[in-house]
Formats: sequence, structure tokens, C-alpha cells
Amino acid sequence: MENVDKLKLVVAVLLVAAGITGFYMVPDSHAALRALPMIGGLLLAAAVVWFSAPGKAFVDYARDSIKEAEKVVWPTKKETWQVTGIVFVFAVVLSAFMYVVDSGLTYLIYDVLLKRG
Repeated sequence: MENVDKLKLVVAVLLVAAGITGFYMVPDSHAALRALPMIGGLLLAAAVVWFSAPGKAFVDYARDSIKEAEKVVWPTKKETWQVTGIVFVFAVVLSAFMYVVDSGLTYLIYDVLLKRG
């Protein structure tokens, strides 16, 4: 990363810090105005990062991610309900199995081995 890009990222961090400082400098009585310095600092920081090499790389990555998400074949409503039903049935069967194992181990340990029945 070049020194110019590092400087841009430092400026962006300073802009965010300035926005936070501005937020706390505005009195509580002006609640509507209190958010403006924070929003302004974040927007200015985003603009500075946008023109840096890491910012451009992030934008390219985000565009590629959107293109990949568009390639996904999403399930139909029927498939979604079927898979959801399978998950619920599996959860019920698993919980019943765990209950049987827990009850069996409880009986084995407390009643048979320790004779505390």
C-alpha cells in the first residue's frame, strides 16, 4: 500500500473521530442536530476511503459479490417448506433420542449403580 493511501486512511479515521467529537459537543437539547456531525464525518470518511486503493479494491470485491449472489439458484417456496419440515422432524426425533439416552443413563447411574432409586 502506498504512502498516499495510508495517509487517506488516516484522514478517514480522523474524520470519523471528528464526527464523534462533534456529536458529543452538540448539547443534548438539540437532539436532531446532534447526529449531523457524526453523519457528516462518516460520509466524508467514506468519500476519502472511496478514492484510495483499498477502497477501490473493496468496491470491486462488493461488485463481484453481488454478481455471484445473482448466480445463486434460490429454492422455490415448496422446496423451502419441505426442507423446513425435514428440519423440524429431525429436531423432534433428535430430542426424543436425547431424552431416551438421558433417562437411560439416569436410571443406570442412580438406580442401578448407586441404588438411590
